[in-house]
Amino acid sequence: MLTLTVQGRERISPHFMSVTLGGEDFRHLEQSGYDQAGRFFIPGPGQAEIVLPSSERWMLQFALQSSAKRPRVRTYSIRRFRPEIAGFDIEIAVHENDVDGAPGATWALTAEPGDKIAFLDEGHSYAPTPDAAWQLLVGDESALPAILSILERSTDALPAEVFLEVPADADIRREITAPAATEIHWLPRNEPAMRPGTLALRAVRDARLRPGPFYTWTAGESSLPTGIRRHLTGERDVPGSDIAFRGYWKQGRASL
Repeated sequence: MLTLTVQGRERISPHFMSVTLGGEDFRHLEQSGYDQAGRFFIPGPGQAEIVLPSSERWMLQFALQSSAKRPRVRTYSIRRFRPEIAGFDIEIAVHENDVDGAPGATWALTAEPGDKIAFLDEGHSYAPTPDAAWQLLVGDESALPAILSILERSTDALPAEVFLEVPADADIRREITAPAATEIHWLPRNEPAMRPGTLALRAVRDARLRPGPFYTWTAGESSLPTGIRRHLTGERDVPGSDIAFRGYWKQGRASL
């Protein structure tokens, strides 16, 4: 369990905040996979003081704390390591109704330099199969930081076909570092009522994918990665072992 402090925050598009975290404990964090992620223990809306867990036995400490001082727990991917400042960046999707509602978004919008959080590294899932000729990356806004990290850190590796769904046109990133022959399909919803992942799943189902064996990494609202896996295995005869899929969240259900 690492204790880190907020170094700064920046709104990078209408629906994304970047938060920089760092501190002495950063030296204990080993860089592993390209989609490295972990649990972040942050203050919830209206919490003036929280008690951060001090070890990997955080669930016991969590259960024993009063609700007034109990941190909220959210899982985010590391977007970019910043060894020059002993820290890293994360990116968090925010929406118009998130202030004082969603703890992660509220924290991203209001965090101040010096604020403390705790971080528990949970490793990575991205692991291309040896015979893959290219990679398929699919996600909604919650998976965008991990997918951009994968692209940037695998520039000498597999070319990619990428389907990225974001809330609006203004959230599209214009300058992306990626492996040669990569094609990125941006899918802005521009409709707040539409379920995240709807456009990405539809686009992959309708896509004429590249020939040859490929590795798939997909994540986001749970119906998207499960739908992608079901489509690839059932309709394109892709082995399930060639697909890494992660449900980051479920619409209508709160996490810890």
